[in-house]
Amino acid sequence: MEAWAAHLRTERSVSPHTLRAYLADVRHFLAMAGAGGIQRVGASDVRRWLRVLDGTVDRASIARKLAALRGFFRFLVATGRLAADPTVGVATPKQRTKLPAHLSLDEVDRLLATPGRDTFAGRRDRAILEVLYSSGLRVSEATGLDWTDVDTDAETVRVLGKGRKERVVPIGRPALRALADYRATCADRGWPVTTGAVFRNARGGRLTTRSVARLVERYVAASGTTTKATPHALRHTFATHLLGGGADLRAIQELLGHASLSTTQRYTHVDLRRLMDAYDRAHPRA
Repeated sequence: MEAWAAHLRTERSVSPHTLRAYLADVRHFLAMAGAGGIQRVGASDVRRWLRVLDGTVDRASIARKLAALRGFFRFLVATGRLAADPTVGVATPKQRTKLPAHLSLDEVDRLLATPGRDTFAGRRDRAILEVLYSSGLRVSEATGLDWTDVDTDAETVRVLGKGRKERVVPIGRPALRALADYRATCADRGWPVTTGAVFRNARGGRLTTRSVARLVERYVAASGTTTKATPHALRHTFATHLLGGGADLRAIQELLGHASLSTTQRYTHVDLRRLMDAYDRAHPRA
């Protein structure tokens, strides 16, 4: 387990959150199936574990846990610690199609107008919401931003995504204006505004992803939006609105930092719903 954890950290560059989740998944499996020794684990043990999980967690979580287990056993085989991979031939449970939660344009406008402009927290939070919607960043990418990553002249931000892959994405002028207002407030507090963390807490430390999730939840409720919106929902909203405006799916894939186009293609389901509504309204034989 320690060797695999080191492999995930150094060679796969997984995030600390992903590492903890993968290790917990494998430990859970081994606690159930590894009593006879890891050399005796077979496909039947893996399938029994999946049956235990079914009904206790959703299908997406089961797929992630199985992916963790596959990665662990592939590592053991590749490093000569195990002769055969017991996950080979075990199918991933079919996932139910679920449309990503996203906001309408009106809901986004209400949300972005909610934070106040007269306080440090209000200016900071408005900048966070604007950046999340404007650039489609993951919440970890937003909290990881430094001032050196923001290019106001080119109107872009440089982010470090999953697997420590770097990408440059556009940022809209409203978001840049919100950042400029917030930067001025930081300067008034004597904080560095050319280097170091962009989004800080009241004590000057880097804001955490959990703090951003809480403030998004608070502003969504205050804006009167009924959709359950998280920071990731703003990322979905970014992609959905781009696709609805005619953006190419490949371009959206690059902007989101998706390794596979299949991950991005789920947004076509959202757009298809909009097209079906238009069809129902307009076609005489609908």
